[in-house]
Amino acid sequence: MSGTLTGTVASEHDDFGTRDRLDVGGKRWNVHRLDTIAPAHLPLSLRVVLENLLRHQDGSGHSAAQIEALRTWDGERDSGTVVELRPSRVFLHDTNGVPAVADLAAMRDAVAALGGDPGLVNPLVPAELVIDHSVIADEFGHTKARLHNVELEYLRNSERYEFLRWGQKAFRHFTVVPPGTGIMHQINLERLAQVVTVRDGWVFPDVCLGTDSHTTMVNGLGVLGWGIGGIEAEAAMLGQSLSFPLPEVVGVRLDGVLPAAVTTTDLVLTLTELLRAHGVVGKIVEFHGPGLDALTVEDRATIANMSPEFGSTAGFFPIDDETLRYLRFTGRPDDHVALVEAYAKMQGLWRRDRGLWFSSDLRLDLTTVVPSLAGPRRPQDRTPLTRARSTFQQTLPQTLAAGTDPSAQASVHLDGTEHRIGHGAVAIAAITSCTNTSNPAVMVAAGLLARNAAERGLTRAPWVKTTLSPGSRVVMDYYADAGLTPHLEALGFHLAGFGCMTCIGASGPLIPEVSEAVRDHGLSVAAVLSGNRNFEGRIQPEVRMNYLASPPLVVAYAIAGTMDIDLTREPLGHDQDGRPVLLADIWPDEHEVADIVATSLRPEMFTTAYESVFDGDARWRDLSAPQSRLFPWNPASTYLRKPTHLDDFTRRPRPVQDIEGARVLVKLGDSVTTDHISPAGAIPARTPAGEHLTRLGVPADQLNTYASRRGNHEVMMRGAFANVRLRNHLTPDVEGGYTNCDGTTTTIYEAAETYRRVSTPVIVIAGRNYGAGSSRDWAAKGPTLLGVRAVLACDFERIHRSNLVGMGILPLQFLDGQDADTLGLTGHETYTITGLTALDNDVVPLTATVTANGTVFQARIRLDTPREVDYYRNGGITPYVLRELLTGKAEAEAT
Repeated sequence: MSGTLTGTVASEHDDFGTRDRLDVGGKRWNVHRLDTIAPAHLPLSLRVVLENLLRHQDGSGHSAAQIEALRTWDGERDSGTVVELRPSRVFLHDTNGVPAVADLAAMRDAVAALGGDPGLVNPLVPAELVIDHSVIADEFGHTKARLHNVELEYLRNSERYEFLRWGQKAFRHFTVVPPGTGIMHQINLERLAQVVTVRDGWVFPDVCLGTDSHTTMVNGLGVLGWGIGGIEAEAAMLGQSLSFPLPEVVGVRLDGVLPAAVTTTDLVLTLTELLRAHGVVGKIVEFHGPGLDALTVEDRATIANMSPEFGSTAGFFPIDDETLRYLRFTGRPDDHVALVEAYAKMQGLWRRDRGLWFSSDLRLDLTTVVPSLAGPRRPQDRTPLTRARSTFQQTLPQTLAAGTDPSAQASVHLDGTEHRIGHGAVAIAAITSCTNTSNPAVMVAAGLLARNAAERGLTRAPWVKTTLSPGSRVVMDYYADAGLTPHLEALGFHLAGFGCMTCIGASGPLIPEVSEAVRDHGLSVAAVLSGNRNFEGRIQPEVRMNYLASPPLVVAYAIAGTMDIDLTREPLGHDQDGRPVLLADIWPDEHEVADIVATSLRPEMFTTAYESVFDGDARWRDLSAPQSRLFPWNPASTYLRKPTHLDDFTRRPRPVQDIEGARVLVKLGDSVTTDHISPAGAIPARTPAGEHLTRLGVPADQLNTYASRRGNHEVMMRGAFANVRLRNHLTPDVEGGYTNCDGTTTTIYEAAETYRRVSTPVIVIAGRNYGAGSSRDWAAKGPTLLGVRAVLACDFERIHRSNLVGMGILPLQFLDGQDADTLGLTGHETYTITGLTALDNDVVPLTATVTANGTVFQARIRLDTPREVDYYRNGGITPYVLRELLTGKAEAEAT
């Protein structure tokens, strides 16, 4: 164990004779050369993995077998090799970072309780945390909107921020980027990522693992990285490797160039549809081909950002001249850029469009991409703009609440005028998310469309809540330089904040009159956003239809005010002379977009924006933080409570037991996302979580969001399966967090408490693609606290399955051709799951036997690696790592 938990970047072993030197700019660096061992056809993404394995080889046969698997890789599926990757850094955001730091603090408490040194719990791998997920778009449509939203952010979250400041002081190698700086992935792209890392005399590829699934955005810069759960991140910070099956690599060849009036957003929605249909879950997607010549790093990053929407582990782009241009342009030092170039060329990581082998191949001609949007529920549900109206009309019945009149309308009085709105009215139009606000071309296009619309006398529909929340301060700099800010503000797109905001559901309340109309008439209203996810209940609880679109289309729909329109044929409105104005009339010219990007965006904007990136404003600097190795938990806090999952910690794990007499807590269908399992948005007052906080004296207007309360397990366990759009098959006539418990409809939390009181374990039954969406560890932590012992599903999204194991929940998969329906499972049965005790004897059965009343069947045990078996046997990652820490300390003292 003492050899595992090291902070070193390279071992002393060189069993394959690959250690060498690289001389650049008068400096000499240690490297492990790949050209002597890697096959020429090995995909570039796997070359990064191979280098990582070579640098951390330990002389064992297991280590050598991993390297040999890549040395002989031929593109065929490898079902047996498990590789162990060690990141160069761990990347967190505040809503996942707070519970991660809380777990580390609880681990220190556990070590101290056993008489050990709390300092054992300390990051050995650099960790960077960006506070970007907490600001809410409460205020909008005026010049002081951002200031008001920031004031509210600190009012709600100062306790959490003080905790993070304590963590920054208490833990080594832990850095915090304060609020108001931007979105983590955009900051990573523009500032933090260096492509190659220099440390301890070595140079090697940056491998970035983050607690947000869109960590893949940095793949656009040639950095290999992806999202992991917060509990996995804790283990990685403490020196544990990430163990995973050697992935297949899907090659995507891009040809041609995008047509005029087609944006990178249209391209990424097309790729999302294509790759979801192909099936890339658990695989790496690697882009290549001459089409890359026409894609900037910003374009590539937009595509890579959406990798979780494809379902892939990563969406990797190679290093080339465009990479070097972007590094220089964003202020990286020239000597480092020279090192990136020399290292990439020496290691075969430089882009080449021929000679690589892939597990499967796809091709996309960029000239075939058309203007598009995706919705109303999933990113892969793309529709061409020409069919957007008909698609809306076809899907509308599926979004209506039970008993709602399909032709319902309501009158709303706004600014002294009465307006009629119906189903499909656009209630939110948001230019949001790092996905698109990192791309100057689409952002400038939005500004120009706003200018052209304002000049024709067009305004936003008055019932639309319009917000602008870029992921970088640089956006507002080049908007100001190009003179586009006033035009956006003329249409209501005032700066609301620098953060995720609407994209993660921190969209704030609707316009009050619109909210009242939705409630009173059951209207199915829409949000249009330039984000990456549009799952049910994610964007805003009262909004049933959500569409992803490019920033200029967001502006267009804000003007139209409805989804029930064909923007390619019908006018957005009429000008001062009463003439109809079509979208084509105001769509910006691509040459003007390119000219503004070239003249208004300058390198010094990046260097200025990031020169004090870690300093924060006066509010941040004035926050107090405890000066102690152990965190002084406040039992009265409603934001931070000491985690309970180590309360009964023992030095040795308890024996694995079969699951007997279990009941089904929820029975779910296909495409249940982590947003369904653990929502991030506003906490409604009339829910178990809202009622709990109200009883503690929290005013209804200060309940905040589930995301902000992730440091409080009492709130989060009540928020498990609390999405207002959840469809539990045990209660088919009601939406939301309800279930059937012994014939009575009750909340899922209350049912779990009932089962707990009589010591009855519970399970979850689900369909396909269970756990899609964000790398949300509370989607595993919450069910664990509710007593969930196993999840039986048709298949799992990669990150969520890992998170379940990390919390000690057993993922079980129906065998091919079987599901709950084919087996006749209603969810009202009593379940026994046997065959698990063999895990204590180092035997990993392929299947477990499930008995549901009189039905007996086999289910595949989805513990995919030996490390995951260790996690499960220990009750999860945290107790496993803590036991390893204590064992390693004991071994060190003994020697």
